[in-house]
Amino acid sequence: MTWRTQWRPLLLLAGGFLLAFHLPVGSLRFDRAVLEALHLAKWYAREHVLLCLVPAFFIAGAIAVFLNRDAVMRYLGPRAPKPLDYAVASVSGSVLAVCSCTVLPLFAGIYRMGAGLGPASAFLYSGPAVNVLAIILTARILGPELGLARALGAVIFSVLIGLLMQLIFRGEENERLAAADEDAAGETRPLARSAWTLAAMVGLLVFANWGRPSADTGLWAQIFQAKWILSAAFALSLGAALAAWFSLSWRSLALVALPVAALALLSPWGATAAFGAGVLLLSWRLLSEGGELGEWFSESWGFAKQILPLLLGGVLVAGFLLGRPGHEGLIPADWVARAVGGNSLAANFFAALAGAFMYFATLTEVPILQGLMGAGMGKGPALALLLAGPALSLPNMLVIASVLGAKKTAVFVLLVVVMATLSGLLYGALF
Repeated sequence: MTWRTQWRPLLLLAGGFLLAFHLPVGSLRFDRAVLEALHLAKWYAREHVLLCLVPAFFIAGAIAVFLNRDAVMRYLGPRAPKPLDYAVASVSGSVLAVCSCTVLPLFAGIYRMGAGLGPASAFLYSGPAVNVLAIILTARILGPELGLARALGAVIFSVLIGLLMQLIFRGEENERLAAADEDAAGETRPLARSAWTLAAMVGLLVFANWGRPSADTGLWAQIFQAKWILSAAFALSLGAALAAWFSLSWRSLALVALPVAALALLSPWGATAAFGAGVLLLSWRLLSEGGELGEWFSESWGFAKQILPLLLGGVLVAGFLLGRPGHEGLIPADWVARAVGGNSLAANFFAALAGAFMYFATLTEVPILQGLMGAGMGKGPALALLLAGPALSLPNMLVIASVLGAKKTAVFVLLVVVMATLSGLLYGALF
């Protein structure tokens, strides 16, 4: 044993000791920040895991197993017509309406299937950013100019970020996609069947998470009132597809569907409880069936193991530092409000950077911004936060790094923050 081999463990132990020795336990702000971290983690587990992330994991697994790799390469690969692949990726959020964390399994699935880094990055940004409901809510509450600027900025950003990512890492991407081309040889799985199955799962994800609109009348309100009927219709469509095309027995489907339907009628919490029970029963049946269906569960479980711990860890850190919406963590809220006043470069940059690290659930960014603007936030920094915040978060960054690596993740985050800053600066000067 020599000092040369033992200095790192010694430093780690000494650092851990000093950290524990000087923990400010008992300080009101520190204790409140710890509670905020736990509150945010609890809220996230209740609101986003069962109905958002779990369906997303199954969709990502289905992309990896059911979807013909050649189809991914045709529409999102390097030889796809550029207007087509970026158009598909950049408007995906208008259909999905997911948050920055729910989009991650879907992004990981299409990227591993051979999608180019550019279209995949455009999809990663647009998934939570190009959200029709959020854009309408922004226009209604914060003004039509800000709503229109958010819509245009989000679509343009997704294309520019994708093109720049593809350009910056073109050497590495050419090698990866060449290998994906070889793996795609010999696949004959019918595209229509896979597309139907994936569409049923995406429909279930979208309508099960359809949020209550601000008004009780109109199309969005009618969809909200029928959300569970629509979700059930997509679930039935998925079951029929699995039975007809993927050899899942009708008996297995009945074992999953009947207890879930009964549980959903028992209490107001029945729908969520039924969803959890359905996931467990479906997982058990998929493992029992084996073959392609067992592979589907295996891929979905792989995504869950990779992504969920990072997300929950990131949520705890974000809650500790910034707190829940409307609450304070370790960083005082008035610091943020003072830093984003006016339309200076510093104010726009701070708004974009703070938004990139904060966690926003779908639609929550609008009331948060309403409060900040009431406290003196400028219109430019407000747009900067809207363009950076919903698409990024600390938990989101940790997972992206596990898929793309630290270098590509840092470039992606930098592009979002810089472009949001410049857009906010321009918008603030105009309005």
